[in-house]
Amino acid sequence: MKAKVEKIETNVIKLEIRVEAEKFDAALTKAYNKNKGRYNIPGFRKGKVPMAMVKKFYGVEAFYDDAVNFAIDESYPVALSENDIRPVDYPQVDIVELGEGKELVYTATVTTYPEIELGEYKGLDIKKAVYEVEDSEIEKQITEMQEKNARIEVKKEGNIAKGDIAIIDFKGFVDGVAFDGGEGNDYSLEIGSGTFIDNFEEQLIGLAVGEKKEVKVSFPESYGKEELNGKPAMFEVEIKSIKVKELPELDDEFAKDISAVDSFEELKENLKNTLAKNNDEKAEREFEEAVITAIIENSKMDVPEVMVSKEIDDMMKDLEGRLKYQGLSLDQYMEFTGNTPEKMRDFMKENAERKVKADLVLEAVSKAEEIKATEEQLNAKALELGKIYGPKDPEKMAKILLKSQKNMIEKDIVIENTLKFIKENCK
Repeated sequence: MKAKVEKIETNVIKLEIRVEAEKFDAALTKAYNKNKGRYNIPGFRKGKVPMAMVKKFYGVEAFYDDAVNFAIDESYPVALSENDIRPVDYPQVDIVELGEGKELVYTATVTTYPEIELGEYKGLDIKKAVYEVEDSEIEKQITEMQEKNARIEVKKEGNIAKGDIAIIDFKGFVDGVAFDGGEGNDYSLEIGSGTFIDNFEEQLIGLAVGEKKEVKVSFPESYGKEELNGKPAMFEVEIKSIKVKELPELDDEFAKDISAVDSFEELKENLKNTLAKNNDEKAEREFEEAVITAIIENSKMDVPEVMVSKEIDDMMKDLEGRLKYQGLSLDQYMEFTGNTPEKMRDFMKENAERKVKADLVLEAVSKAEEIKATEEQLNAKALELGKIYGPKDPEKMAKILLKSQKNMIEKDIVIENTLKFIKENCK
């Protein structure tokens, strides 16, 4: 096999690969063996027709498609390896010459990983934020717990007030015509929650059970449905009942009921510690993001569009998986949000491009500094994953993962080690 490399444009090369005649003839024989059971020729049992007879009846061209695929599958990876080429995607293959007893000549045009010109990545002058836990944050958490554990009681007297829960029937109209999704029965609406658009909730304040009202509102310009964006609407609303929340007292008994603590003060201390941990993690994430941003800005690279497109593909698959977990399909999500796959891809493009650049510069730093994953780290990471994917026997699952996913696990560890190295070398 011989290969000639031609640079077409930035990050795009064309390989002209020549497969020796005897190797292509061997590929023809392999194609015959794969398909010989398909041929029916009088005088021969199925699967026993000699290759020469098949060629006589069907022509040697009958083997070409499979033979070419066999020859390319064998020669293309060798050509990449010998010329130190890292492809980003599948090649565009064009056959130049083929025939029995002849060389197979084909070209493979492929996008390659970009060359990275690393800038400064050691001694970066980046400040790490420090977030203190404010008393208001603790109070907010406690209020949410109190709300969550409130008892809902029917309001025996009085009209709707802010904070009450109104049980309503409603039907919405735009230009006098009812619209899809604009109707509900026995709907629980907390007044002041901001659940409904515009000042819908405020217009119910002061109404009593049994009263009806025409509520006039306007949809936001970016509501998400073309037929409703920015449109004025009218809702026919009937008050079915009014309920109120009875909040529990904030005392030791409340703390014991909702958490494994002995006092209200201990509950507050636990919340403070949790918030402090969250703040530390937030600061660390922001520090990492700032570090990566600095390295990207200091480096030079031309990112192939296909790499960004593949990253967006992965992001779309991840979104689809998360929606499926919530019982929604991607099509339903698009309908609810008024989006299209094209809009979502455009929205994701900036983040996808940054992710690709981040991966490229971190890989370049790991190579420059010869950062590796130790055997101990590999085993620890595999066991950590084993506890997630095989909780009944994590050690067995860890061994399976080390056999099937070792390269991926190793890559993740190298990235972690590289980030740690860069952060430790910041000023």
